[in-house]
Amino acid sequence: MISIAENLEETSRQAAHKAADLRRVPRYFVSAMLAGAFIGVGEVLLLVAVSPFVAEHSAATRMLEGAVFPVALTLVMFAGAQLFTSNVMIMLVGALSGRTGIKDLAGSWVLSLAGNLAGTLAFGAMVRASGVTATPSARAMLAELVAGKNALAGGQLFWRAVLCNMLVCLAVWMFSRATGDGAKTLVLWLPVAVFVAVGFEHCVANMALYALALFDGVAGGAGLLRNLAYTVPGNIVGGGLLVGATYWFTGGARRVRPAGGGRPAAGDGTAATVAQTPERAGIR
Repeated sequence: MISIAENLEETSRQAAHKAADLRRVPRYFVSAMLAGAFIGVGEVLLLVAVSPFVAEHSAATRMLEGAVFPVALTLVMFAGAQLFTSNVMIMLVGALSGRTGIKDLAGSWVLSLAGNLAGTLAFGAMVRASGVTATPSARAMLAELVAGKNALAGGQLFWRAVLCNMLVCLAVWMFSRATGDGAKTLVLWLPVAVFVAVGFEHCVANMALYALALFDGVAGGAGLLRNLAYTVPGNIVGGGLLVGATYWFTGGARRVRPAGGGRPAAGDGTAATVAQTPERAGIR
């Protein structure tokens, strides 16, 4: 396991790598679409595998939901894709460290969020055409999940989103610190299992859920927009401030001050390092 200081440096390098990738907008957007689709895989698995237990009113339902959904973040991290909720932490650490700027942060957040939404909608359409979620139990569970989210007050959605992305970004943070694939998988699985089992709110997972519900006719776009209005800011606070900014502060990181006093361009001072360690600078 690498140290916190080393992980702050690594996260800053990832931010610079992402900022450089922003120059290729179509590629960045498609990578974000992949992340949305990968999160959708977790939602479909949850509906297909767990809905029979929901129909039987099993007491183990929440634990089963937590056990299966983490496949989504595992796909994102090992396959590589631009996920908004992890970009929140990574790009804020990069900005605080002086490796990237506010423009890079905003560009990454906006483009990854838009791409994630497009990916969930495209994946939802394909799932609908496949018919795998057309069983009575899966449709009933889908309708129940959406109705439950629609019933939550705005403050509840916000704070559940804060707590959710605190856990997700802790998973990503620990993934970067771990050195073996087995350890990386475990530290991804556990925090995500907690957020799903408890019922916290992940904006991209909600995009995937509502996309499936939209194509199934049990939800409308207004419900999704209302949900995102609270969960996106909450995810930013949870992942950006509670994890990224907190570890940047407690880890004793120093801002990079480029010669001449200006902000470094994306990748300045890091390009050689990124090129030498492509496996650690992968898209996340």
